[in-house]
Amino acid sequence: MTDWYARPIFAVADVPVALAYYVDRLGFTCDWSFDEAGVTFVAQVSRAGCEIILGSQWPDRNGQSTLFVSLDLPVLEALRDELETRKVDIEAGWWGYDLMIVADPDGNRLYFPYPNAEVVEAS
Repeated sequence: MTDWYARPIFAVADVPVALAYYVDRLGFTCDWSFDEAGVTFVAQVSRAGCEIILGSQWPDRNGQSTLFVSLDLPVLEALRDELETRKVDIEAGWWGYDLMIVADPDGNRLYFPYPNAEVVEAS
């Protein structure tokens, strides 16, 4: 394979709880999971080409990940409407431009920038 294939790993306290949030609230699909002795330790979710691995092996890292997801404005607006309908908490954010921010139950964050926003240069 010559092309890079990358997926972030989000550290979570409880994979089934995180899976339920990503699938039921954020509209992702569970692609696969790994269970041992009836306990799910790792799983992957995806939505429209965005893939995230959820793992519970690193409790000291829970909630410390951020994923930056760029969408065209009509798609972002439709996603926001969908998430609001699903009662997902949405934060307004700023990172040189406006962001829509969604945090999972552990505090991992998905940053959705508003496209074509003017970027303010640091002086």
